[in-house]
Amino acid sequence: MSPPVFLVDTLPDGAETVLAGAEGHHAAAVRRLRPGEAVLLSDGAGGLAECTVARVGGDRLTLAVLGRTRIEPPRPRLVVVQALAKGDRGELAVELLTEVGADEVVPWAAARSVAVWRDQRGARALAGWRATAREAAKQSRRAWLPQVTEPHSTAEVAARLAATGGGLLLERDADVPLSSAALPAGGDLVVVVGPEGGVTADELAAFTAAGGRPVRLGPTVLRTSTAGAAALAVLSVRTGRWA
Repeated sequence: MSPPVFLVDTLPDGAETVLAGAEGHHAAAVRRLRPGEAVLLSDGAGGLAECTVARVGGDRLTLAVLGRTRIEPPRPRLVVVQALAKGDRGELAVELLTEVGADEVVPWAAARSVAVWRDQRGARALAGWRATAREAAKQSRRAWLPQVTEPHSTAEVAARLAATGGGLLLERDADVPLSSAALPAGGDLVVVVGPEGGVTADELAAFTAAGGRPVRLGPTVLRTSTAGAAALAVLSVRTGRWA
């Protein structure tokens, strides 16, 4: 079993370090780690430190640092434009996307999104998405934390697609399957996931005008919370990220 991962602002540069704060509490009081057990520290930007627990004291651990590793960012970068979803389905989408390997998640206020992010409610929802991405990255032992951006409008998503040379739009009635669709030669690989009610004709027109290409996943209809993760799984195999 791989050792648990805990996030730190910077990796330790000495032979010993103390894990305190929220991460230390989780390690000592929740996970109940004991001397001799292995731990990985991550700075969320590719840096990892291999450690073992030396001492446990209250809500903190003293760790012996055994070595440090630098993991290069995977290529291509996988960016998912995720339509806002009702209830906890948005956070479920972020959790699954993070586990599968999304490098960036862009919340999208689609016309048919039931959820509406405004004022404090929107701030809380965004904080929830970011916290979910952080915990999912730890659970899946990722060296790189995915970025969860500020919410985007349809016009902003179209501009993003144009800036990256287009993207892939998950569309149930598309003629081209994702499994064989042409992929960009370089740069970010952007996937747009619509809401439960689907994208509108105006949204589809805006995205295709910006270079986006409609693709379908398969014969079944997936929820917005699972479609993006399924698409990234296909793309991770096709691009060699899961080689």
